[in-house]
Amino acid sequence: MRSENQHERLAESGEHTQESRQQASERRSVDLNADMGESFGAWTMGCDEALMPLISSANIACGFHAGDPSTIRATVALASRYKVAIGAHPGFDDLQGFGRRNMQLSPDEVYDLVLYQSGAVRAFAQAAGSRLHHVKAHGALYNMAAKDAALSGALAHAVSDLGDGVQMYVLAGSTMEQQARAAGLQVRCEVFVDRRYMPDGSLAPRSRPDALITDAAEAVDHALCMVKSGFLIAIDGSRVPVSADSLCIHGDKPTALPFVQALRQALEREGIAVLAP
Repeated sequence: MRSENQHERLAESGEHTQESRQQASERRSVDLNADMGESFGAWTMGCDEALMPLISSANIACGFHAGDPSTIRATVALASRYKVAIGAHPGFDDLQGFGRRNMQLSPDEVYDLVLYQSGAVRAFAQAAGSRLHHVKAHGALYNMAAKDAALSGALAHAVSDLGDGVQMYVLAGSTMEQQARAAGLQVRCEVFVDRRYMPDGSLAPRSRPDALITDAAEAVDHALCMVKSGFLIAIDGSRVPVSADSLCIHGDKPTALPFVQALRQALEREGIAVLAP
């Protein structure tokens, strides 16, 4: 994530903190995205039918870490029905590991992987009379690209070559954000409602027993802090400045629906609309 020199500069100037807080104080809407379309064959994952009306953007699995062609088509149709922005959610070719295991691929291989998968979702979106709104990498690909400039550069290159103003969802404050901006893309910084963070702004590894947030009230407090205050509370209690254009909830967890319901209610009370960017 951020280097020591970057942290020193931020500490000296305070510019990043002030910018994050200003953006947060002015925010009147936020995107709410969830990972969808992760079923395949006769096997079902998640509660897409219940979640879709409550979110503003859907990240649709592309058939490599989860999903299949029929599921992509059905999920695109469901998103279109509720006017939810359609996103591609490409991951490593690792169905058994759900795309959450690191793989050592070259930048060219990552480019091919992302362009191939995202192109499939775009084709289904066009066939449904809609369009591909964004690309968000999945699992290990996302986490590796967040810290690796070569991988995130390849990811950004693939999104750029999709054309049509396709946006790129990135981990706020990451190398992936830097590479996406350098590529001239429309960038949306996302934060995770159901995950805890390390002091450097990276996601706490799933190997940690405290990596996941499982209580709805805690998840809502975590989200509102990021959206309204412009910072998150890391796992050690420190404050990390963050831009929260989009809130992500993982759709494969049983907590997904109650989390989204509670979060929608809390955002409504705060006068913050849920809208795709």
